Order: sequence, then C-alpha cells, then structure tokens
Amino acid sequence: MRSNNPHLQIQAPPPCEKENKDSSFVNSILHLDALTITGETLGQRIANANIIDSEIIRHNDNAYSQVGGLKILFGNLCEQGAVLKVAAVAESMKEFSGKAICFNSQDEAIKGIAGGKVKAGSVVVIRYEGPKGGPGMQEMLSPTSLIMGMGLGESVALITDGRFSGATRGACIGHISPEAAEGGLIALIEDGDEIEISVSRGSLELKVDSKILEARKAKWKPFKKEITSKWLKRYSLLVSNAANGAVLKTEL
Repeated sequence: MRSNNPHLQIQAPPPCEKENKDSSFVNSILHLDALTITGETLGQRIANANIIDSEIIRHNDNAYSQVGGLKILFGNLCEQGAVLKVAAVAESMKEFSGKAICFNSQDEAIKGIAGGKVKAGSVVVIRYEGPKGGPGMQEMLSPTSLIMGMGLGESVALITDGRFSGATRGACIGHISPEAAEGGLIALIEDGDEIEISVSRGSLELKVDSKILEARKAKWKPFKKEITSKWLKRYSLLVSNAANGAVLKTEL
C-alpha cells in the first residue's frame, strides 16, 4: 500500500542493517504502545512505514540540525528560565554582549527603535509585558520586525518578559521569569548595563555588581500601567509568571 505523500511509502522494506539501526532508535524515543486516533497503537500505525527519500524526511544522523529549535536559558536575569528560538539566531549572535537600552512597554520600545535610539551593540530590554505586568503577554513581533528592517538583526539583541510569535527572527529572548512586575532582576536593569547572552552555555546574565543591584532593589518601585478593566486588574493580581504557566492562583 502507498500513501498520498510521494516521500513516504507505506510498504515493508527489505531487512537491512540500516533498518535495524533505525528501528532500535525509534523504539528508544517513541511510545509505540500509545493509541492513535485510528484506534491502532503508534507502533502498529508505523510498522510498515519506509522513508524513500532521506533528504526530505531525514534520519537522525543526517538531520538538518543536531539541536532543537528552542533553547531554555538560565542566569541571574532569568532564574526561573527564558526562551530563545535559537534556530532563528545568526551564528554571530549566539555569543553576544551588549549595552542595555530599557523600555517599560512594547509601545515605548517601538517609538524608541523607530526613533533611532537603538544602535548596533545594544540589548533592547522590553519589560512589564509579562502576564502580570502586561497584563497578559503581547507578542513582540513589531519591535523585532523593526530591528530586522533597520539592518540590525546581527548586531542587536532583544530580551523581554513578554512573548514572541513564531515569525520572530534574531537574538530575541522571551518569557523571562521572574518578570519585572514581580520584582525580577529585569526590572532593575538601567541603560548602559552590560548584558551577556551565551547560547552554548544556555545563559543570560546581567553583568552588574551585586551591591549595586541591592541598592537599586531597595529603591525600586514597580512601574504601574493604567488598567481600566476591573477584570484585568484582578487578573494582574492573581496570575503567575510565564515560567509557572501564567495561570490564575486559586489561593492567596
């Protein structure tokens, strides 16, 4: 039997060493006893599948990339984690240090980027756009599109406690947790601070002395957006950060 997909032929291939190797690999990464929508197990469903063009449907040993498309970063700027779409990052930006330029909303960032405030070597910081600070999480497609459109995609990074869409390109790190509105370190960044991004180490670090940060923390007051909706005010008070799923707490 053949499928409609010209690259996937459903027929039993002749036994060979390659097949045995692939079968062993498949068994190690798939739950073959899981039920599918047809009522068959996954193992039954794929038992006679044979890849006939490995340039289209690839084996593990000739994969387009040996790493996944996303990278979870940790560091003093994201103790609970942050997310980078590493597949969209230029090689030259995978190890990057730059000077912070801070914005307290996406709208403020758009005006600043369009107005020429962001230069090569900058790390754009967009904060108070996490679940609590937004409130909600706007996608940051407009600021990233501006950066790319201005030819700064390989010289400017962007970090935020907000989120990105699937179309985002460049060194754009989102879902930083703890977020600014709950007192995360991203709230204490000042213009000119050095920020270091390392994809190889999976780290995001603010390179500022701890005593300076303690002094900033002592004077910090959260930036308050004007929220007219009573529901959104309630949401902002009860929602958890992105690392914890942006869920509403049931107990105070």
